[in-house]
Amino acid sequence: MQEIELKFLVPAARLKGLMRQAKVKSSQITQLAAHYYDTPDQQLAQAGIGLRIRKEGDTWVQTLKAGGDGIAARLEHNAILDNEQVQAMLDNDALVPDLTIYKDTAVDPTLEDFKLKKLAKKLTRLYVTDVQRTTRLLVEKTSGDTDDSHDNSIEMAYDHGEIIHGNDDSQRDAIQEIEFELVSGDLDFLFMTAKTWCKRYKLCLSTVTKAERGGLLIESQSHSQAVSADLSQLTIDKKTSMPAFVRAAVHNCLLQILPNSSAIVAGSTDDEHVLQLQIGIHRLRAAIKAFADFSDEINPDWEPILQQTTTLLSDYNDLTYLANHVEPELQKHGSPAIDWTKDIDALKIKPMDAVSANDFQLTLLELIAFTMSDPDLEPQADTPAIDPLTKTLSQQHKNIIKFNEKLDDADNAELDSADTQSADTQSVDSESNDEEQTQLELLQQIKALHYISEFSAPVFHKKSSKKKTKHWLKRVIEAQEAVEEHLDHTQYQQRYQLKSASDANALYGAGWFAATLKKDHKHAEKRLANVRDTSTFW
Repeated sequence: MQEIELKFLVPAARLKGLMRQAKVKSSQITQLAAHYYDTPDQQLAQAGIGLRIRKEGDTWVQTLKAGGDGIAARLEHNAILDNEQVQAMLDNDALVPDLTIYKDTAVDPTLEDFKLKKLAKKLTRLYVTDVQRTTRLLVEKTSGDTDDSHDNSIEMAYDHGEIIHGNDDSQRDAIQEIEFELVSGDLDFLFMTAKTWCKRYKLCLSTVTKAERGGLLIESQSHSQAVSADLSQLTIDKKTSMPAFVRAAVHNCLLQILPNSSAIVAGSTDDEHVLQLQIGIHRLRAAIKAFADFSDEINPDWEPILQQTTTLLSDYNDLTYLANHVEPELQKHGSPAIDWTKDIDALKIKPMDAVSANDFQLTLLELIAFTMSDPDLEPQADTPAIDPLTKTLSQQHKNIIKFNEKLDDADNAELDSADTQSADTQSVDSESNDEEQTQLELLQQIKALHYISEFSAPVFHKKSSKKKTKHWLKRVIEAQEAVEEHLDHTQYQQRYQLKSASDANALYGAGWFAATLKKDHKHAEKRLANVRDTSTFW
């Protein structure tokens, strides 16, 4: 069967109020003791498979979880075990899963890459969980009077407990999370309920399973590594309809956004999580803007919230990159050390604040709901995406050329101004600001072209055109990187210049980046010309 659930972390400040709603007369409390199995090198985890034997009240259940959409849906197989046999194995410290029960079941294909007899011999208990689960059934009565009508039903489960290392019980990690699982009825009820609880208790979405957390405990890690874009999981082709296409693009973005946002709300301060989250949101914004006409269900309110979140993340990301990457590189070339710690600490809004903000979390929920909604119910369900994509890509390509010409005009105006002795400082500063704004707009346009080209490429794929597509994307990415580098160096120069007011040593960095800007500009112009002159793949 397929399990559809949404998991959230619970802020400590909201726990008391949440528990009043979780522990009602109809709720049940169950002690869950689970043993999780894998090979010593975690082959199952690497394949996205979780395998456990868990005592649920008085019953022992063997469960395998795998596959799904990578967000809210997973394949799940449960098998009730013989209590006496389990107890006998426990008494002899020989409790292991029985893999033969998966033969000819829905989860059998998930194990097809393994030789089951060989795998069974390698399985070992890596960690255990000791959890108290409080469950409550949330039901919505439907108005239907027909025999096939049914109520909408969700199981709310609040888990509190620990994950314990299988070989060293001194190594533990606390569990405090709430899940909403659809038992029966419509997906809309699941998301409506989750949004209500999210608003009331400021819950934060988490895609980290207990199995994943157990694996991290084994590896002595607090958080999973940052997740970058994975276009191999983009499931579209030339026959994909417009509504299905935009859902696939948004889903692919969420596969990057959710793991990184989950790590941040769980306490990660790794700048790579912040960077990959930003990139994921940039890709998502490009998709919902470029393909807004592909679906009637795209909410225009998503864009301003996503933009606000990336803006809030930018200062932290820029300063941590300066501290962790730029500063060490400058010091290799003889620069005196500059400490950016106080600047980072002085930021009023940290990544956790931006990501755990209620409006962002609610937007993520709406986006997940959008990807899981049925594209065949939309008016354009029978319209292939290929022709509208051709128009979208062509228009975006024209936008790049237009902005590049605008930037060239700004450069010529700057040269004319430099030749005019009467130009005052204020007008020069104004022109500099205008040029930087134009460059920012150009970067946004070329990022959009990059991302929508990647989303669209599978629709146009033919054996004869794959090389052409690869060449096109390479040119666009090179141009984006060149424009980004120019803008980054401009901002670094400004930050070091401002820093020099309190630390004269920062003048070295200000001078260094000022010297690179002219070369950066020529490099960007060349890369942009390559995009203009390269044959498109659509």
